[in-house]
Amino acid sequence: METLKTIFEHRSIRKYKDTAVEKDVLDNILNAAIRTSTTGNMQVYSIIVTQDKKRKEELHKIHFGQGMILEAPVLLTFNADFNRFNKWCKQRKAEPGYDNFLSFTTAAIDALIAAQNATLAAEAQGLGVCYLGTTTYQAHKLVDFFNLPKGVVPMTTLVIGYPEDIPPLVDRLPAEAVVHYESYKDYSNEDIDRLYVEKEALDETKKLLKENNLETLAQIFTQNRYPKNVNVDFSRLFLEVIEKQGFMNQ
Repeated sequence: METLKTIFEHRSIRKYKDTAVEKDVLDNILNAAIRTSTTGNMQVYSIIVTQDKKRKEELHKIHFGQGMILEAPVLLTFNADFNRFNKWCKQRKAEPGYDNFLSFTTAAIDALIAAQNATLAAEAQGLGVCYLGTTTYQAHKLVDFFNLPKGVVPMTTLVIGYPEDIPPLVDRLPAEAVVHYESYKDYSNEDIDRLYVEKEALDETKKLLKENNLETLAQIFTQNRYPKNVNVDFSRLFLEVIEKQGFMNQ
């Protein structure tokens, strides 16, 4: 039940105390990530721990100046990583065939599951976390920053530390919006209206609409937060990274 409580109380923390994360606490987080489910028990992911102040200052610039990167004592960058596994195969007289997009997807899934296990372990020990979506946006820069060899692609970053304050829980769509039994049930117009009615009626939504001078919450996503031109530009950059790192042989 404690695990469920931790899951149900998850929040993204963006303000952190200037308090170090103890070594045994960090080790618990890393070991929890290592114990996660993984494709074929290959563990085709890697985790880069950043604690050095100057290194965090550089990552702060790469991740578009998000202040929490400087405040939090620990950053964990999770990578899709076939490099180690490929080398093991070659040293054991086996020729790896993992230079393709399917293998990248396999490693990406491994990395993200490991990140979620790390999140649960951190929150169970009283820490707060925040995922950085800018990791894939800036993957080309992170490859150089971390000196990543072929077969390694940054997927996500966890900011970890003791929360300065606890924000309120954010809204979630009802289970009906995301859970399908036996087969996928597509959404009618009426379904969409019903599933989004509470989110659209929130005071926070009304505030955003007023601040952005827009008519609907969907317009905030498509015009302000994640507009098509930005998605296309970052998609191109990320695909270039995936190819450069050796995952597009198909």
